[in-house]
Amino acid sequence: MFSYTRANINKLTEIFNESGYIVRFERGNFKSGYALVKNRKIIVINKFFDIEARINAMLEIMDIIQLDQHILTKKSKRFYRFLVKNGLVLGIGLAKNEEE
Repeated sequence: MFSYTRANINKLTEIFNESGYIVRFERGNFKSGYALVKNRKIIVINKFFDIEARINAMLEIMDIIQLDQHILTKKSKRFYRFLVKNGLVLGIGLAKNEEE
């Protein structure tokens, strides 16, 4: 079971940080609720979103970008695998033997 909590926002942010992305929560007029600057590896999420909307935006971004799971810490890798297993992210690039 996945819960929409600030702790899970922190875990998602940590995964992005370990992958070289900077996550910022700022105000702005984003149609999708977030902006992704791929060439600078910056993710900007609307700070006025509630926790659930922030997490959903972060999960959507995880499906868009290629994360290198090999550079994640064990803790982050375990959480990422949990997200994949529960269908919250696609897990693109995650090898079959790494899912278990």
